[in-house]
Amino acid sequence: SGEDARTFLQGLVTNNLDDLVRAPAVHAGLLSPQGKILFAFFIVAAGDGFLLETARGQVADFVKRLGFYRLRAKVVIADVSEAFDVLAAWGSAPPAGEGFVFADPRAASLGWRVIAPKGASAPGDMEPAYHARRMRHGVPAIGRDFATNEVFPHEALFDIQNGVDFGKGCYVGQEVVSRMQHRGTARSRFLPIVAASELPPRGTEIRAGAARVGTMAGHEGGVGLALVRLDRLAAAGQAPLAAGDVPASIAPADVARVTPLKAAGSLQP
Repeated sequence: SGEDARTFLQGLVTNNLDDLVRAPAVHAGLLSPQGKILFAFFIVAAGDGFLLETARGQVADFVKRLGFYRLRAKVVIADVSEAFDVLAAWGSAPPAGEGFVFADPRAASLGWRVIAPKGASAPGDMEPAYHARRMRHGVPAIGRDFATNEVFPHEALFDIQNGVDFGKGCYVGQEVVSRMQHRGTARSRFLPIVAASELPPRGTEIRAGAARVGTMAGHEGGVGLALVRLDRLAAAGQAPLAAGDVPASIAPADVARVTPLKAAGSLQP
């Protein structure tokens, strides 16, 4: 919050806060100077300030990093996570109740998010079902699928999941992101991966035949995400895919969806 809150955030994050005029929330990231994702979050206009929703395990570091950039800006940065619960719901209509309700800006298939006053409840433990749905629709999440300062926004699909505005002004890491966009050099991308049995842990090698094509990210049962080198996957052709010792598959339509046109080659849809 504070009189400089908007300009402060606008100069740091990958997305454009002007979009909050047309939508209740935006998806964005805070990057390292080298262009890798340090934090991923949603921004919601709240009174004269903003709520930023991020992974609970990152809150303390996120507040610290924002404070690092504050300098003389007239902003107040506070951890208010103990006052709120975050819920997810999917269906044609938004859920009723108190709080901030918005369509998940990353993908329409993910439905709705709710930042609700503490004490809001959901029917049973639906978190595994939410993450399975998120992974099946190809939406990676920091902390579960990749670590901080590990991947570039294009690799985490920020470019096709409304996480970056290529027309706004400068922000931390912007030069690297713009270069990858204009040169089409995003060779590694997260893709949904499915298997008939339990997928292996994050970091397990993905092979197409004898070729190493990527690594496992998170999973729920037989549904997960993998960080895949598109050029290596294309070169492997019809070779059978495996995550460790588990036979698995990636849908051609998912590959086509994330293939940068400038670097598409034989993968261009």
